Amino acid sequence: MTDAPLPPDALIVSVATTGSWPTKAQNPALPTTPEEIAADAVACRAEGAAVAHVHVRDDAGLVTCDPSRYARVGELVRAAGCDVVLNLSTGGGAGITTDEERMAPVALSPELASFDCGSLNFGDRVFVNSPGFLRELAARMAAHGVRPEIECFEPGHVWNALRLIDEGLLGPPFWFQFVLGVRGGSPPTVKQLQHLVEMLPAGARWSVCGIGRAQLPLALAAIAMGGHVRTGLEDNLWYRKGELATNPQLVARLARIAAEAGRPLATPAQVRAALDLRAAPAAASMAAG
Repeated sequence: MTDAPLPPDALIVSVATTGSWPTKAQNPALPTTPEEIAADAVACRAEGAAVAHVHVRDDAGLVTCDPSRYARVGELVRAAGCDVVLNLSTGGGAGITTDEERMAPVALSPELASFDCGSLNFGDRVFVNSPGFLRELAARMAAHGVRPEIECFEPGHVWNALRLIDEGLLGPPFWFQFVLGVRGGSPPTVKQLQHLVEMLPAGARWSVCGIGRAQLPLALAAIAMGGHVRTGLEDNLWYRKGELATNPQLVARLARIAAEAGRPLATPAQVRAALDLRAAPAAASMAAG
C-alpha cells in the first residue's frame, strides 16, 4: 500500500475491457487476447482509468478462467510500466465453468477481484452464486490478501453482503460495484441507484456501471452523487447510437465530464490507499502466484 490519500471529490474510473460474452463480430475493437487486453488497460490508464477489470478468453475467443492468461495480462501491463490497479474477474463464464475454476485466479493474489454477491437471472442464463460459494470465495480472498469488489445486481445482493459482513467474512474498507440494467436484476434508474446506496454500511465506497445505453446516464448520476464509475466494452459496445466505441474512448469521455464537474480523477496510488490494497505486484511475482 502507498501513502496517498484520496481527495473527497476524486473520481475512481474503472474500465471493464472485455467481459465474458461480447464478441469481435459485435465490435472489432473488443480486446480478447492477453496482448490486446493488456494494451487496452495501458491505453485506458493513459486516459485516466485507475482500475482495469479483467476477463480473459481462450484461443477461440471464448471466456475462460485460466490463471495463466490472467497472469500473462498482468505481466504485460507491468512490463509496460503501467500502474493501473488490476481487478480480476471471478464471474467469468458462470454457468459454463465450475466454482473451482472461477475461484482459481484468486491464487494469483491480485489487488482486487470481483465478488458477485448473489444469484440472479442473467438474460437467458442463470448466474449462480450460492451462499457456500460466496463464503469459500471470501475465505480465499482473505487468505491471498485480495480486496473483494462486491458486485451487486439488485438489493438482495447488498443484503447478502451485509450478512457476510456480520459474519466477519467481508471486512473494511468496503468497495461496492452496482451493476444495473441486466435483464433479471435491478433496472438502470437513478431511483434504484439511490436505494442501493442507502443500503450500504457506513464508510463504504461505491461505483456503478450501467448496461448498454444506460452506461453514460448512470455514470453522470454517480458523478453528481459523489460516487464512482465503471465504463468499458464489457457493459456497452457503443459510443453513441450508430457508432461503435473503444475502451480508451469511453474512459476519455468520462475524464472530460469529470473535469467539467470538478471531480479530479483518482490515481492508482490513491485507490490503493483508499481501499487498503497491497502494492502493485511485479509481473514475475503475479505469475508465480
